[in-house]
Amino acid sequence: MKAKKKSVIAIILGGGQGSRLFPLTETRSKPAVPIGGKYRLVDIPISNCLNSDIYKMFVLTQFNSASLNAHIKNTYNFSIFSQAFVDILAAEQTPDNPTWFQGTADAVRQCMPHFLNHDFEYALILSGDQLYQMDFNAMLEAHISNQADISIATLPVNDKDAPEFGILKTNSESCIESFIEKPAKELLSNWKSDVSNQMKSEGKHYLASMGIYIFNRKLLIELMKNPDTKDFGKEIIPQAVGKKKILSYQYEGYWTDIGNIDSFFEANIGLTKDLPEFNLFDNENKIYTRPRLLPPSKFKKTIIEKSLISEGCILNAKEISNSIIGIRSRIGEETVIQNCYVMGNDFYQSIADMRDDESNSKLQIGIGERCHISNALVDKNCRIGDDVIIKGGPHLADFSNELYAIKDGIVVLKKGATIPNNYTIQ
Repeated sequence: MKAKKKSVIAIILGGGQGSRLFPLTETRSKPAVPIGGKYRLVDIPISNCLNSDIYKMFVLTQFNSASLNAHIKNTYNFSIFSQAFVDILAAEQTPDNPTWFQGTADAVRQCMPHFLNHDFEYALILSGDQLYQMDFNAMLEAHISNQADISIATLPVNDKDAPEFGILKTNSESCIESFIEKPAKELLSNWKSDVSNQMKSEGKHYLASMGIYIFNRKLLIELMKNPDTKDFGKEIIPQAVGKKKILSYQYEGYWTDIGNIDSFFEANIGLTKDLPEFNLFDNENKIYTRPRLLPPSKFKKTIIEKSLISEGCILNAKEISNSIIGIRSRIGEETVIQNCYVMGNDFYQSIADMRDDESNSKLQIGIGERCHISNALVDKNCRIGDDVIIKGGPHLADFSNELYAIKDGIVVLKKGATIPNNYTIQ
């Protein structure tokens, strides 16, 4: 039995304050964080929905949502003859809900009146900070054919990674019989599930919850009546185990949770590989984002190796390697960029603005001349002077000031930071 597309709504959880992604979330919500040079994190779950013919989507958020609102408004415009939409639901105080979202389930509970205005039989609940490409139709069809109450997308993991996840144990029919949150390594021997031979050969015997759920409408309404349950992973799912039919839908493709600076940096730099695990060059699984009317990028004597260059850049750099260069980036002569994600700029400076900056001894937007920057994240609209040296690495301790932060050896220049000539971080 195949579900009618109109009977599914997608609920994309924007997450909390995003403190682990600070300072990238200092002025924006997690779903609005730029990724891959030209996209935003929220584009990933929305694109997966569109590629799966799911056209009714809600994005739930409560922190720094202005840039997210602008991105979605400028990106996802559907025909007036279509019922498709991407709506943002921010936390709002009402007589019944005087508080902000207290967790993932509480966010859905507070927004239920908006969902119930639409005709749906199944609710697909997604995270706004994961990188993956997945056909939700296959998961939905498995949910329906198995007459499940809840389905959870699960990822086979090894014993090294298992303690970082909620681990599920399944029976012979792929139904979840028990659940444990972040188990200690000594407990893992009792938590093996049936996985494919390929996963077994890779030592992946445990099923981790990916935080992707399908709920039947009636059950979701019933569960949301209990105001004491605040979170899906910590309360709703564990309490439903043994009482409801919960299907494990195994996914074996690339998936990563962008929860901190280290994983965010690794996921982005991973896109520069010859054969990246996350494929941007896919006819069937496009990643949608805001269409910008930008000129082609231009280069002057620049050696580029294993890098992604976005549109609208002016690059006079000496070398760019293993890096992502975001939209409207400007990089000066003799500069070397290695193993970096440069997010680019939100606008171009006019010639008049640049002359005005020069006359006022103010740095222009972009990266200056003769700089050497490695193992760094350069947020948008930074002004980096000449002869700046930034060399991140494990030798650097965690640190934060008004200009930059260091996390896990990665130097993160804050949005709009001005780094003066001859500045050094190494």
